[in-house]
Amino acid sequence: MSPGDANGSQQTQAEPRVAVSDGDLAREAREVLDANWMGHATRASARLYPHQWSWDSACIAIGYAGWNQERAQAELRWLFAGQWADGLLPHIRFADNARYFPGPEFWQTHRSPSAPEHPQTSGIVQPPVHATAVWQVYRHARDGDEGKRFLRELLPGLVAWHEYLYRERNRGEDGLVEIWHPWESGMDNSPLWDEALARISPAREAIPDYQRVDLDFVEAAQRPTDAEYDRYAYLVKLYRDLGYDAGRIRAECPFVVYDVLFNSLLVQSNRDLAKIARVLDVDPEPFETWADRTAAGIDAKLWDETEGSYGDYDVRGRARVRAHTAAAFSPLFAGIPTENRARLMLERLMASAVTIDGLGRVVASVAPSDANFDPALYWRGPVWPMINWVVHAGLRRYRFTAEAGEIRAALLELVRREGFWEHYNAKTGRGQGTEQVSWTAALVLDLLNGERDDGGRAHEQT
Repeated sequence: MSPGDANGSQQTQAEPRVAVSDGDLAREAREVLDANWMGHATRASARLYPHQWSWDSACIAIGYAGWNQERAQAELRWLFAGQWADGLLPHIRFADNARYFPGPEFWQTHRSPSAPEHPQTSGIVQPPVHATAVWQVYRHARDGDEGKRFLRELLPGLVAWHEYLYRERNRGEDGLVEIWHPWESGMDNSPLWDEALARISPAREAIPDYQRVDLDFVEAAQRPTDAEYDRYAYLVKLYRDLGYDAGRIRAECPFVVYDVLFNSLLVQSNRDLAKIARVLDVDPEPFETWADRTAAGIDAKLWDETEGSYGDYDVRGRARVRAHTAAAFSPLFAGIPTENRARLMLERLMASAVTIDGLGRVVASVAPSDANFDPALYWRGPVWPMINWVVHAGLRRYRFTAEAGEIRAALLELVRREGFWEHYNAKTGRGQGTEQVSWTAALVLDLLNGERDDGGRAHEQT
């Protein structure tokens, strides 16, 4: 997610809760989603994120899939109704009359002929989890005929979205797509971006005027710095000044990264797009080709034999990104590494996991042994449910069932104790960011549902 809305004041931390059963936890998760339901889609959270975020909504639809087919389908329909004419799926679809920074007036997407006049959206993207979400909604559909109609309705938008990525975000033959803003990764202030952002030194007059409001909600120690925000704002201004023209941005953008998480999720989404195609008697071969090509690119360009791990690549810097984060384990989710590589990754993963107050091991966004680790600072250390969900699915895919079970149990216990927070302190386990977060609730529901449905999920073998 990205910076917050202007209503309200800084959060207060609730006391740890008494233990609840799995049934009670599922009920509480559904209550969070009910509270954030806007009648047509689900806001990310009521106070800090009052709009619809792209990869949040894909995860939310996965959570809905096990118990409310109608809502799951509505969630994704509403998101894709904001898709641009060129296939770009914006990372925010703005709700009407909800204050937020950066809002529509900052993005100025009317400068692009591809952007819709309504609804108002942002002008960048987020990780492509959407075909995976659509497939999971179909798999769990209680009304199979309606589920198939939903597949047919969403297929054109999904194809256009992936075509956009391969047409505009791929500059070579390696199948890797690139991100043009830290926000596009979903991991805003990750240490992955430090070196690339450090090379961007805009003049003061090149930074647009803006006023941060996220610090009205969350302690400064948990949020990106002003220096990082200056660069975030500068990049948005650059793209709007270029009219959001992808060709011009590709040529002039100072921030260009092959992100391993983004590309790994794209591989799995391509594979799920091929499954959708088969159900609809559409040729799956183009989507399988995309998946294989990007997986091969990840293996060839993003694997570091010395580290025994995957990592990002800085296109402008022409070098591997030296920082390492939990995103390095995301290729497991898409079945990309060989068994030998997967075992090397497992050793590294479990060695870098954190144990919180006897709950068991969970995955911190940055390993405690890393010099960049900060247990409280947004994407520089805290435990994020989304990353743990991806890692858990990847471990199950490679049949590392004990380790997957440990992460699942610890994450659920963390939420059971603290509630449905944006992220959790990697040392104390205390909930951080904002509370009553929709995708936390949705991913908890999916983890709970997975115990009853082990016949193949987003992580199933293909």
